Order: sequence, then structure tokens, then C-alpha cells
Amino acid sequence: MTLQDNKSRYSPEFDVAVRGDTITADRYISPEWMKKEHANLWPKVWHLGGMLAELEEEGDFIRHDFGKESVIMVRQGDDTIRAFYNSCPHRGNRLVLGDAGHMPRITCGYHGWQFTPDGVLAKVQDPDDFPDGNPCGKVHLSSLRCETWGPFVFWCMDDDVPPLREWMAPLQDRLANYGLDNWVRVLKLSCDADFNWKIIRDNFNESYHLPTIHPELATFINDGLPTTLFEMYESGHNSMWMIGHQATTRTDYHSAEVPAPLDDIARAWGIDPADYKGHTGDIRAAVIEAKRRLGPERGYTMYADMTDQQLVDYFHCTLFPNLTLTMSPEQLQVLRTEPHPTDPEKCIFQHWVLMPPIKGMKEVATPIGNVPLRHDAVVRHSKYGDGVSLGFVADQDLSIGTTQQQGLNSRGFKGCFLPAQEKRIQRFHELLNDYVEGRR
Repeated sequence: MTLQDNKSRYSPEFDVAVRGDTITADRYISPEWMKKEHANLWPKVWHLGGMLAELEEEGDFIRHDFGKESVIMVRQGDDTIRAFYNSCPHRGNRLVLGDAGHMPRITCGYHGWQFTPDGVLAKVQDPDDFPDGNPCGKVHLSSLRCETWGPFVFWCMDDDVPPLREWMAPLQDRLANYGLDNWVRVLKLSCDADFNWKIIRDNFNESYHLPTIHPELATFINDGLPTTLFEMYESGHNSMWMIGHQATTRTDYHSAEVPAPLDDIARAWGIDPADYKGHTGDIRAAVIEAKRRLGPERGYTMYADMTDQQLVDYFHCTLFPNLTLTMSPEQLQVLRTEPHPTDPEKCIFQHWVLMPPIKGMKEVATPIGNVPLRHDAVVRHSKYGDGVSLGFVADQDLSIGTTQQQGLNSRGFKGCFLPAQEKRIQRFHELLNDYVEGRR
């Protein structure tokens, strides 16, 4: 069977043909391939820079380092956000070293040059010592495009890339009902890892690994292949709908007692699991009814705009090339891998968790345990393998990274051999080929 032959798992409305390009090892290990990505891929896409919640007043800033590049996003007096390369036009020194903060003037620590929040030079030492006269008001920081969506700020290096909403299509509309605009980032976790950034991207472009890498999820997420819906978009992004509040159909959970933690999920919505012994698959419909009935009084006002599918299922959105949004009704996980500045066999993995600001709720359950419901309740950076958790599911995903990187260096690896359900991986690498070779 070729990847094109079996389309039953792909939405008829959202499917894209693939060519069958060989997925070669060089893209994971080659410095030359890495250079092509820096030249032809990363300037041509939108990058998630940070959270609007960090940019409330004029002069508030956030910094996003990406590879060898660094970008600062700054709140303006007219409430817009502008982005600048984090490089002083004097002699190139990095202007901003902090991750976030407030500064009335952007000041270079080398010679004290000062810029207003809109990037205009306002003060220099010895202003009359310049051949063309005082440079203040004439010199500007190098700017780049900056747009917002929901609670996020994005930046882009290329003027020819479509606007953010068009570039995201159709996901910005598919996610609108969740009401993300005021959701709170409670976790900001990251780590350095010893594998190429694309290894985890491949992982997030398939669900084939769930039974082996994430067996614990099978008791409350139905990872059965016939019930999982894949969508692929012309934009290059893709998504996967996976049935939630229901045990997997890969094993015989549905003819027995309700497994944990599905039983506790049911109880949380006033449902007695004992009533569903032998037909656990019906709990999903019961949860939908209970959420419709009880959600508003519990503060989940966004339920009113959500479809039944959105109330209980998992919407896993993979934006080309390196951003994943895993959407559940009460939690958004942002998962991203970014390239190491110089080494193709290393990357930076990032995991953010956003929660809705439910009135009266002081604490929320997250992948690393309960934390306060406030912005960046936990912020930490680590080295993968040092014992610091990135979240139990993320830890499992990362666990295969190093060994896969090692295997890709083998002379015995001749290229990926994929089943039909991994068509999204094939599509990802064909788009990558087109970008890297300058065809897109």
C-alpha cells in the first residue's frame, strides 16, 4: 500500500496528495542541511514569540532567541506591538539580555545608546562627533513583522510571507470557539536536547506511537486508528482529532469496569462510573450532557461556544514547521522544538501550558502537578536527562529522541518506511524539501 492508497482516515475535505520523496538522514545530521534551513526555511515562516500578557504597558518587552537570531517585541504607546532584531546598529551588541520586563528606553549596555520603544535612536554619547551630524531621530533599530493571534505574539523575518491569520489557515477559525484570548500560561518549561529538532516534529505528526510510548493515555483517550481523524491543509499545517473521555478500542476496556482515571473524570461531573460498567464508551456522551448543564455555574463560560466534539475530544494541531497546539476543553499545551544555534544534532524543546481563568479557581492540575492559576507559575530551563520533568507525556516523547538520533547516523538507515497513517510525516518532509531547495 502506498501512502496515497488509504484515505479512509483522512477527512475528505482536508487531504493533500504526497509525492513519496525519500526522507533522508542528512536532514537530521548534516551541517549543510542546517545552513539551508537557516537560509530558506526559518525566514519564511511565522514564529511564536511570546504572550500578550507580558506586554501590558508601553515599554514592556519580551525576548525570543532563535538559533543565532534574537528578536525583541515591545508594547507601543498606541497599544500595538512592534518587533526588532536584538542588535544595536552601532556595532551589533545585543541590546536586551532579559527574557521579559519593562524599559522606558531600549539601552545598549556597551556604549549607552538609547532607543524609544518604537526603535528610534534618542540619545548617544558625543552626538556632535558623527560625520553626518547628530544621529538621534535618524537611526532606527531594524524591525521585522509582528502580529498577534489570541493570547500570542508572533514575528516573521520575510515581508512576502502571508499575514499571520492567512498563514495559520484554517486553524485560527477552528480554534476560535475555545475562547483562548484571556487564557493564562501557567507553565513555561524548556530544555536542551541531544537530537535534531525534526525528530520531535515527526513524533507530533503521527499517533502511531501512542500505544507504545504513552500506554497510560489509553484509559481515557481512544487512540484506535478507525476513530482517529486526520486533516491536512494546503497551507502545510495539519491536525488530528482524537476521541476523549473514552478508553481505547485497541483493548477490551469497554466491556469491563470503567478504568482510572476515566472513573475520576466521570465523578468530577457528577457521573457514577458504576452505572457504565460494561459500556464505558457511553461515558463520553454523559460528560457532554453534564458539561452543558453544569459548566456555566462552575465558571466554564466558554463551553457555550464549543461544539460537543470540542467539549470532550483532543484537537492536536501541528503548524508547519515546528509548532504544535494540543487543544483540550480546559487546557492548551504548546509544544515546540527549535534548532540549536550551531549543532544539527541538538535542539531546544519548549512546553507551555495555558489554562482558562475560571472565577474562584486558585490552583490547576498540569502535566507536572498542581500549580497556582497565575501567569508563569512555573518557569524553568533544564538539560534533558537531568531528571527535571517537562510533563509526564512530554518526557515520554523526548525519551526516544537521543536513540533515534543515534540510529539516523547509521549507514544502515536508508530512509523512512511509513504506514499510511504517517502520511503527515511524509507531507512535512516534502514541504521541508521544497523550502530548503528554494522551491517554495
